[in-house]
Amino acid sequence: MVASRAAVLTEAGGAPVLADIEVREPVGDEVLIKIGAVGICHTDISLAARWPAKRMPIVFGHEGCGVVEAVGPGAAVPVGQRVVLTFNSCGVCPQCAAGRPAYCDRSTTLNMRGDRADGSGALSWSGASGGSNGPVVGGFFGQSSFSTYAIATQRNTVPIGEQIDAATAAPLGCSVQTGVGAVLNALRPGIGDSIAVFGAGAVGLSAVMGARIAGCRTIIAVDPIAERRSLAMDLGATHVIDPTESAVVEALVEHSAGGVGHALDTTAIPAVLADAVAALRTRGQLGIVGLGAPTAELPVGLVMGRGLSIRGIVEGDSVPQTFIPELVDLYSRGDLPLEKLITPYAFSDFDSAWQAARSGSVVKPVLTV
Repeated sequence: MVASRAAVLTEAGGAPVLADIEVREPVGDEVLIKIGAVGICHTDISLAARWPAKRMPIVFGHEGCGVVEAVGPGAAVPVGQRVVLTFNSCGVCPQCAAGRPAYCDRSTTLNMRGDRADGSGALSWSGASGGSNGPVVGGFFGQSSFSTYAIATQRNTVPIGEQIDAATAAPLGCSVQTGVGAVLNALRPGIGDSIAVFGAGAVGLSAVMGARIAGCRTIIAVDPIAERRSLAMDLGATHVIDPTESAVVEALVEHSAGGVGHALDTTAIPAVLADAVAALRTRGQLGIVGLGAPTAELPVGLVMGRGLSIRGIVEGDSVPQTFIPELVDLYSRGDLPLEKLITPYAFSDFDSAWQAARSGSVVKPVLTV
């Protein structure tokens, strides 16, 4: 067993608290990672807020970056390799076999249950945890990386080089690959096209950078927070809209000379989705990456009449083993200035980082170990 310090959720509706746990040695194709940095994602916040008490205690965290400490007999990742941890997938279902691991048939089981696929545990309370004992649920997104050590699998462990530091690399595992990938892999705008991005959080701002990389001529970011609109302009947006002060659809149509060819929603707010559809030009497409409201009204006549396309996008349609290294290369060339999104926090200051993520006072809090 390996002694680890982790942020553990123990109370329904509460916040994770730092505690001592133990991580068992890796088995099969598992990989033990010494975490150097881990981002806090909106998914961690939203799921922790409604996580069932019967599935506690649990360790969240799914944007880990670190160094391989040990491997199971079925894993070929070298000890000492720097890696980014990402979402898990089975590797054998029809979607995985077709190169679409983000849509793995077992995705919910492997990522959202919070534990390992076979129901067994890799984490337990340490004897130093104030009398607590027994198992701790671990395996969220195949990693549970709000911990100084984490168990992952070879499939969701992506080797990276030394040209990017851990704090900058950590968000590549989810929010950055989701935003950049939604544009480059899924929507695929052409050079000179127009795009609107709704929500300028970590995913939305990553999408703005992706649109600039794609060569979009018109990039419009919609967000009510002035600092985030300013950052969007710094990262490549050509226009920004404050939805609390402007008629969003009219402004989008004006800025794009008749309607945008592409739109990406990161908010999952029904009214925002309605604006996104209404602002599309004929044959335009809307990508949805936000998790929030379970349903929204669909203007069927408008969708049909304009020949619009609406599709969900998971993890940026990414194949992480190839796309994350591409993102590292874009960062190295200066095309993906990720450091502008990140606010680092010491892992020991987890409470402050968690509250910053909940309030939205920073774009991407990243814990450094």
